[in-house]
Amino acid sequence: MNTLQRHKVIAVTGGASGIGLAICRRFGSVGFRVAIIDMNTDEASCQASNLRSLGIEAASFTCDVGSENQCVQTINAVIDTFGGIDILVNNAGITQRSAFTETQTSVYRKVMDVNFFGALYCTKAAIKSLIDRRGVIVVTSSHAGYAPLLGRTGYSASKHALHGLFESLRAEIKNKGVHVMMVCPGFTKTNLQTRALDGDGSVSHHPQSKVGKEDTAENVANAVYQGVIKRKNLLVLTPTGKFTYFLTRLAPGLYERIMAKMLKDELIRQT
Repeated sequence: MNTLQRHKVIAVTGGASGIGLAICRRFGSVGFRVAIIDMNTDEASCQASNLRSLGIEAASFTCDVGSENQCVQTINAVIDTFGGIDILVNNAGITQRSAFTETQTSVYRKVMDVNFFGALYCTKAAIKSLIDRRGVIVVTSSHAGYAPLLGRTGYSASKHALHGLFESLRAEIKNKGVHVMMVCPGFTKTNLQTRALDGDGSVSHHPQSKVGKEDTAENVANAVYQGVIKRKNLLVLTPTGKFTYFLTRLAPGLYERIMAKMLKDELIRQT
């Protein structure tokens, strides 16, 4: 174990399941102290207990990241508990699957509140500690953060907004020793899609279309760990993701046609 990592603190929003939990486990396994931040109090507490049973110092914190007050209070509680934050992982998120013409504006607001403003609120609350400790901000984005994605206009908008905010922030705080890394996983096997919002704000029962082979949360977490060590600016994961990234830049029209054909069922309403 790197002795320098033994006293470092990682705080992960959406840390009680999926990619967030895998990140908590990966960093905890090399000596990081772990703050699991999640709106599911019972699950967060259970997972923190599981980490402690593995010899990892961990604590859970309840937070709805869509609330600025809760984000400020939670980040302050993490700092009070552990003394500071070395790595903040803005991972909490929700998704949406519905045609623009059939999606209420309230759904867009909900997606932005969690995916975009939640990351903004937590980062704003943690920034002094991150600067003091010359830390790292990790942001879980998506292929939808750099490319259009049929049937997910709200989700894609929130991820594009994250790139605009955090890539600009990287330029602002680089000289203060703080690094920002954007992570773009591909389709990953988590429970995120089971909670996808439909156009009316209810949970969608529309089957999800997938492009390429599903990745695992553990693979994503390991890539995040390696990326933090190397201070990468951008991690685009999976072969499909890398192909998408380059195709959108070299032949955006071709990418749009291919993507629309592969995801056309996303716009077919289920009765």
